[in-house]
This record gives sequence, C-alpha cells and structure tokens, in this order.
Amino acid sequence: MARLHLHLLSDSTGETLEMIAKAALAQFDDKDVVRHFWPMVRSRQHLDRIMEEFKANPGLVLYTLVNEDIREGLEERCRAIGIKYADALETVTEALEERLDQEAKGRPGRQHRMDEAYFARVDAIQFTIAHDDGIGWDNWEEADIVLAGVSRTSKTPTAIYLANRGYKTANIPLVVESPPPDSLFRLRKPMVVGLTTAPDRLIQIRRNRLLSLNENTETSYVDQERVKKEVAFARRMFADNGWPVIDVTRRSIEETAAAVIRLHQEREAETDEPRFGAKPI
Repeated sequence: MARLHLHLLSDSTGETLEMIAKAALAQFDDKDVVRHFWPMVRSRQHLDRIMEEFKANPGLVLYTLVNEDIREGLEERCRAIGIKYADALETVTEALEERLDQEAKGRPGRQHRMDEAYFARVDAIQFTIAHDDGIGWDNWEEADIVLAGVSRTSKTPTAIYLANRGYKTANIPLVVESPPPDSLFRLRKPMVVGLTTAPDRLIQIRRNRLLSLNENTETSYVDQERVKKEVAFARRMFADNGWPVIDVTRRSIEETAAAVIRLHQEREAETDEPRFGAKPI
C-alpha cells in the first residue's frame, strides 16, 4: 500500500481543516496516511519555509486560505514542484456567495472571533464540567440538556462534545441501589435524554475499563445478570418519564451528540408549553 503524505495548511488554527480531512479520510479503508499540520500560515515567507517539507514528503496539500495572495502563492509553489493541492472550502464558499449575493470577507479565523457565541460556548463548557457525574443537581434547571444512563454509556464525553457546541449539559449515572434526586423528574427547561446500550457491549467496555485500572474484572460491575437488570432499570425509567432514548451501542460520540442535538432542535421547534408529568421510579 502506497503511503500518502497529507499536508493540512491553514491561515488560522486549522481546526476546520482537520475536521474536513478526518471526515473525508473516514470514507476510505486500509489507508496509510501521514498528516502534516501547518497552522497560522499568513505570509509568503512562511510558505517558502514550508516548501522544503513539501519537497521532502510529496503528496496532497489540503488548505483553507482566505487571503488571495497567500492562496495564489501556495498554488504557484505547488505547481512548480508538482504537488497536487485542493481548497477545502472553495465550493462551499462560492455557493454561499452566490446565494447570499455578497463576497466572502476573506479574514483569517473569522469563525473563532470572540463574539457572543464564543463566550456562550465557554460558559457551556464550564457549566458542563461542573455538572459531571451527578454533581450540582440543585441547579440542573439551568442546563439545556441532561444526559442519564448507567455507568459507561458515554455520558461524560458526549456532554463535553455538546458543551463545545454551546449546550450546557449535565449528566447523571443511574444506579439501581441509589435513585437519582427528585429534581431530575421535575425539570422544565432542560431536555432529559436517556443513553442506553446493549448489555454485552456494556460488559466489554466495563471489563476494559477495569483492566486499564489494574482492578479485578470478576465483580458485580461486570456480572451479566446484574448488568441486564441495570439496563432494564434505566430503560424503565426512560419510558415512565417519556424521555427520548438513544442507543449508543454502535454510535460514536459525535453520532450520539448529533442525535441529541437533533432531538433538542425538534423540541425547540415545538410549542413552548411547560412539560409536566415526569415521575421517579
């Protein structure tokens, strides 16, 4: 299998470019790709320094450069040494210019500017970290989303991902012997979402977790009958309270978060009438 050197070059942090590259590469199996990351490239002099690396490791250059002069300089240099290149945002930007009937501003890092949305996202991250694993239940009403599920159903990483999208997210583990606080069943503003998974998959994840901690893997934490009862207990709670449920068995964190966001958007699109009727088990 031939190795591909993929050069990711951006005039900003490169976060957008990395996500695009990751999504595109996921469409290919058995790939041998070496990524070279070049953020904050904002001058032709910087391009000149990078060219030696391009020559040493030729492959494909994927870039997001809004400055026309820098973009032309990169393309000229790539053509001169015979390296293929592609603008990761060109098609989308051109389509938006046509539909919005205006030219793109061409300012590096505009998506990262410190505007109201930026500070809202920071606030969401701080809230989510402070309300992990059932902590701070007395002010869950301030949350946008509350995730509930048994241990190891990806509640925390999903909550952090949602926080980075600007959603204040709390999460709580559901334990048969320790019922959650009554406040969980009286929430009005937050959308409570239940996360569940297949018992066999859950046991596998828990065993791997215990092994990583060098702990005994023969405990009730991974007992098949007990785990089945835990999952059934959580599912019954979800059903009794009318909470939407997402099965994370075959989902990545990103896919789970996307499903939660879709549910939240649908909820926001509905009437603003208060939601009552939830009840504890």
